[in-house]
Amino acid sequence: MKPSAENSLRARAEAFQALHRRAGIFIAPNPWDAGSARILETLGFKALATTSAGLAFSLGKPDGHAAVTREETLQNVRDIISATALPVAADLENGFGDDPAVCAETILLAAEAGLAGGSIEDATGKPEDPIYPFDVAVARVKAAVAAARSLPHPFMLTARAENLIYGRPDLKDTIRRLEAFADAGADVLFAPGLKTPEEIAAVVKAVAPRPINVVMGLSGGNFSLRQLEDLGVKRVSIGSSLIRAAYGAVFRAAEEILHQGTFSYAAEAKPYGEINKLFGEY
Repeated sequence: MKPSAENSLRARAEAFQALHRRAGIFIAPNPWDAGSARILETLGFKALATTSAGLAFSLGKPDGHAAVTREETLQNVRDIISATALPVAADLENGFGDDPAVCAETILLAAEAGLAGGSIEDATGKPEDPIYPFDVAVARVKAAVAAARSLPHPFMLTARAENLIYGRPDLKDTIRRLEAFADAGADVLFAPGLKTPEEIAAVVKAVAPRPINVVMGLSGGNFSLRQLEDLGVKRVSIGSSLIRAAYGAVFRAAEEILHQGTFSYAAEAKPYGEINKLFGEY
């Protein structure tokens, strides 16, 4: 990596780390491509995080383990990083392999691509056995942490416990996993699917003082940033909700054209000149 690129990476990585250490909550919204990343930066967000579902949908694929390759994920990362000066973290799914060594390799490749952070989850991608056994899950996080710590700059590693979104509503086991991931050295903890203030507060308390990420924009559990901050949440992401909102508008517009033969949707579209100017100024 050229010195200028390394300096840029270090600056982004340190900025992302600082967001987790300063007082107050922050949101890292989830672009799915370079254009959506540029829009979010222009609006004033301070960090971004990729979305595996958003990338899959943009490629015409379903979300799910192995639907999108590691190479496709890293290319998407590079495209997004090239379009913004913000720190970017990535959804690295389960590290693209069962073996802890593969998780470690994925972290090193992610950092080489320019990421300031990334997540490793304990979901196997196998419908018949969706969650790794506890000891295996912890070993994978330990390997990812070791890889992150070997880097010459910060890399905010997020460890995800996926029980709640894979048909295993076991908060006790989810918290046990998050505590173990924190003990293994994960910088941020994340359990998608928390739906009540009590669940969020319990997770925050269990891993304190490590920061917690909570995802909004899913069905169930709709809290304001102020409410989440009061519960002790440090970081908020929004998963695939932005691309789903964008695709929702596409569906509504196309259905109007197809079924009504009208084009009123265009009145709510962002003007061509504004979008062209936005991208032209970068």
